[in-house]
Amino acid sequence: MLLEEVQRPLRLVDREAPQPGPGEVRIAVAACGLCRTDLHVADGELPEPKLPLVLGHQIVGTVEEAGPGVELPVPGDRVGVPWLAWTCGRCEYCTTGRENLCRRALFTGYTVDGGYAERALAHAEACLPLPDGYPDLEAAPLLCAGLIGYRALRFTGDASRVGLYGFGAAAHIVAQVARHQGRRVFAFTRREDEAAQRFARQLGAEWAGDALQPGPEPLDAAIIFAAAGELVPAALAAVAPGGTVVCAGIHMSDIPRFPYSLLWEERSVRSIANLTRADGREFLELAPRVPVHTEVEVHELAQAGAALARLRSGAVRGAAVLTMGPVRARPGGTTQS
Repeated sequence: MLLEEVQRPLRLVDREAPQPGPGEVRIAVAACGLCRTDLHVADGELPEPKLPLVLGHQIVGTVEEAGPGVELPVPGDRVGVPWLAWTCGRCEYCTTGRENLCRRALFTGYTVDGGYAERALAHAEACLPLPDGYPDLEAAPLLCAGLIGYRALRFTGDASRVGLYGFGAAAHIVAQVARHQGRRVFAFTRREDEAAQRFARQLGAEWAGDALQPGPEPLDAAIIFAAAGELVPAALAAVAPGGTVVCAGIHMSDIPRFPYSLLWEERSVRSIANLTRADGREFLELAPRVPVHTEVEVHELAQAGAALARLRSGAVRGAAVLTMGPVRARPGGTTQS
């Protein structure tokens, strides 16, 4: 599926399979998760995407061919490809464990082609081994919703009472990890979204309610997954003195003015930018131990545009995933199509 211009529908096209260059592998894509970042790219809210562009940065597939210089992964390996596609490895950020801030970084489905396709290229160093217990469909959301959510949770420190603002793909994974770590989870959604509130309670949230109102007790930290700037002052009002508000999206609408009193008493606001390969390895080792269960809504590749529309409307429960063909499904796993 090709995005030829922002704010235009995706188009299904036939292209020859790409050939891997030095350091690259070609992957037969089995599944690719959909993310709100895909919407931000398609809607023109993120600057200067590569056009034409294949969206998608939660790729699950099997290595078909390795280019010159690649030792791992080898053909036949099942891998995941996340948002971070390549970093220079030499700058002040890459050499200090902060490759997520590399100024020359490339990003899957944004500055290089992604996984809304039957075949995809990826830099070998970006490919992550996937836990054996996760079939293709259920593994895909781990690669962004899981990774970014996990990084955001790490930046809440030892917070016990954690509020999750926006209960979509990332929050439904993070809630499980937080409960596994012994934290208390509070879910904040649109006031009228009773389905999301029920879903949150099913996954261990002890309370779910209106995102623009305080919860039943002060929070130690809040993570904002929704791209709504008005949630920042709302979250600051909900956290206790010394609390942290983490903004986990790559895009957010403008934050409205708010009184200094909301920030006072050593409250803080910080953002999460991208991810590191270390995040990926750490989270993918942790996920089976929780164990994280991903609830997925499945769509065929040709229906990518309709699937993005469902994501935009808030109709997706859990995560939406594209399938390129037959996929392995966990016995008893939850899928919808």
